[in-house]
Amino acid sequence: MAGRTTRRAAPAICLMLGWVALLWLLEGVDVVTGGALDTFGIQPREPAELVDVVPAAFMHFGFGHLAANTLPLLVLGFVAALRSGLRRFLAVVLLVILTSGLGVWLTAATHSNTAGASGVVFGLFGYLLVRGFIERKPLDIAIGLAVGLLYGSILWGALPTTSGISWQAHLFGLAGGVLAAFLFRERRPRTGTPTLTNLQGTDYAP
Repeated sequence: MAGRTTRRAAPAICLMLGWVALLWLLEGVDVVTGGALDTFGIQPREPAELVDVVPAAFMHFGFGHLAANTLPLLVLGFVAALRSGLRRFLAVVLLVILTSGLGVWLTAATHSNTAGASGVVFGLFGYLLVRGFIERKPLDIAIGLAVGLLYGSILWGALPTTSGISWQAHLFGLAGGVLAAFLFRERRPRTGTPTLTNLQGTDYAP
């Protein structure tokens, strides 16, 4: 188990650093082009905007917006990738992006424009919070408790208490992370049917 986790560390670090670097590069392009990439945000209930559900998670409204998401995305993303492996991690992220984005598209205020990685942050938070309990792994339960202690205050962002914040992206992202923990949990191998062996060595299923 320790060896497998160690082998996952380098790819997880590279993936998260590359992801964050891409986000900062895109925001640099957005600034240079006068906010041209902001059009990739999600505008609710516009059929043509459904194609922006995925790219919206990679766009931000300014470097301050991006900076607020960078550290939690790095930390939670690295831990999730380290404990889950890259293939399962990418499946989790895709599901979170889709649930968060579709939730925004369905429920956000008319004429609003939503973008940012915070839905993914909330999704990874939810995923790590419950994964250990679902898979009954003591280490991952401990990780979930630590994540809850460190980042539990972000749950206020999933409530409609602050104007200008897409609580819908946060709430549906959180729900997507919890759903991903169930859907992509490790399946325990089924134990075989017990057998009885007679003195001649022949096996019989009881």
